Amino acid sequence: MSGHSKWSTIKRKKGANDVKRGKLFAKLIRAIEVAAKNGGADPSSNASLYQAISKAKSMSVPNDNIEKALKRLSGQQESDNFDEVFYEGYGPHGVAILVECLTDNRNRTSADVKSIFSKFDGSTGAPGSVNYLFERKAVFQFDERSDILIDLAIENSCLDFSENESSLTFEFLPQDFKKINEIFINNNFRTTNSEVAYIPSTFVMLDLSKFQKLSKLIDSLEDLDDVQNVYTNFDIEENLMHAALNE
Repeated sequence: MSGHSKWSTIKRKKGANDVKRGKLFAKLIRAIEVAAKNGGADPSSNASLYQAISKAKSMSVPNDNIEKALKRLSGQQESDNFDEVFYEGYGPHGVAILVECLTDNRNRTSADVKSIFSKFDGSTGAPGSVNYLFERKAVFQFDERSDILIDLAIENSCLDFSENESSLTFEFLPQDFKKINEIFINNNFRTTNSEVAYIPSTFVMLDLSKFQKLSKLIDSLEDLDDVQNVYTNFDIEENLMHAALNE
């Protein structure tokens, strides 16, 4: 379980205070609103909206919040126009970083992202300097270890999976997200994270001190209101990940 999956596990296990949790919920709701505005408010015919709603639910966003967001879009009031923007760069120790944003002010977002990279010994690059190191995949994480779950994933064309004593992470083709998500639901398996994400194809192994330095950069990027997701290609040994959880 490398990079994106390990980072999401560390964040979830550490927990988040009410302020960070509220900010996360606001970002997930924004993604739902933008997807609905761009492709319609019916998730059965709007794949991006279905994915945004599924991710929000896996992150424990209340159904009421999701329904209110969709109702707002069906009303008469005008909503802000948000653009999807990506920034690419490298963090400490040569770790590739891909930053996904939704913004109504590109100049503000660009300045904020570049400032964070610079502050924590990173550097931004031109479009294409990093994204070739990542592939878009449907990712499903479970906080359980089950042979039945593994068999179910393999039977349904799982591209890859990783496991430890208490969790499983599966990767599928991104266009299969809806189908696979419904298969897991119909078989009574509940994800702890489900999304279409950018997964690295190569990795940079870090020790604990190097990871701690990188995590300050990632945390600071994720604290920006316009940043939706931060994808990296770091890897860290399982025992060191447990040490990071206990900090």
